[in-house]
Amino acid sequence: MSGVNKVIIVGRLGSDPETKTIGQGSTVSQFNVATSENWMDKQGQKQERTEWHRIVVWGKLAEICGKHLSKGRQVYIEGRLQTRNWEDKQGQKRYTTEIVANTVQFLGAAGERSASNNGGSQGGGNDYQDFGPEPSFDSSDEIPF
Repeated sequence: MSGVNKVIIVGRLGSDPETKTIGQGSTVSQFNVATSENWMDKQGQKQERTEWHRIVVWGKLAEICGKHLSKGRQVYIEGRLQTRNWEDKQGQKRYTTEIVANTVQFLGAAGERSASNNGGSQGGGNDYQDFGPEPSFDSSDEIPF
C-alpha cells in the first residue's frame, strides 16, 4: 500500500538561497523558510510560534530559485518530506528532515520584503516580520550534494 507524502507551506526566506552545480551538471538550491502561527492563550495573551523549514530544490527550478529568491521574500512551496541520515566526523549518526520542493511560487514583488494579506503590495507601511534567528546548520556534518 502506498501513502501520500505532500507538504504545502507559505512563508518567508530566512536567507538567500545557496545554489550549487554538482555531479554531472545537476543544480541544487537550498534555503530555509519560516512559517508562523498565532493564537490567544488562556490568559488572553497573544502567542506566536515560528517553525523553520529546510527546502531543497533540484534542476531548472533550483536555478530559477537561486537567481530570483532572496532573504525576506515570501514563497509558496509544494513538495514532499524527506529524511536523510549520515555519520558526522565524530562518528555520530545525524539526521535532517527537509522539504524537497517540486513547486515554488514567488509571492509579492521581487525584492519586496512585505506583502498584505491579499498578496498585493501596500505602499508606506512595512509589515515584514522578524521571525527570530534562522537555524544554523553545520554543512560539514551534512551529506555533500
